[in-house]
Amino acid sequence: MALLPAALLPLALLPSVASPWTVVEADFDPASAFVPPAAISYAPDLVPYGSHVHVTVLRSEGRTTVEVELTGVAAGRTFPAHAHTGRCGAEAAASGPHYQDQVDPVQPSTDPAYANDRNELRMAVRTDDQGAGTATAEVPWSFRPGEARSIVLHAGTPAGAHGPADRVACVDVDL
Repeated sequence: MALLPAALLPLALLPSVASPWTVVEADFDPASAFVPPAAISYAPDLVPYGSHVHVTVLRSEGRTTVEVELTGVAAGRTFPAHAHTGRCGAEAAASGPHYQDQVDPVQPSTDPAYANDRNELRMAVRTDDQGAGTATAEVPWSFRPGEARSIVLHAGTPAGAHGPADRVACVDVDL
């Protein structure tokens, strides 16, 4: 029996090589756009339609680093940003609660033992006078596959719990 050359092996038999990088680049659109957008603005006065987001995720040795870059958003503002469990949707609440490495059994989570910088991905994107800003956060753990599906920008203060009422934008990204 002759062996097939490696080039003829079905791709399904080859080992999967997952990239440690995920990059999402999108313009913010209204949730009502004809084609579901990757980035949704719920507050066009703060995150105008057409403003831009670039999200980079790096997974390495059990750690995860996330960088969020914004351009064309409200100037001189701080946007708290968090990983959320759901995808972006027509309603801001669709993105679900903050992703937690150790999930608080009581939701919404307000217990400081769970709702903290060690257990959640948290960052604050501060914009300059042109409406551009970048923030990076690193956590010493990897996201569970399929359980962190978006980054949400909030209008409130960086610390503490945030609810659907202060969600100003959402970006679909598989963390």
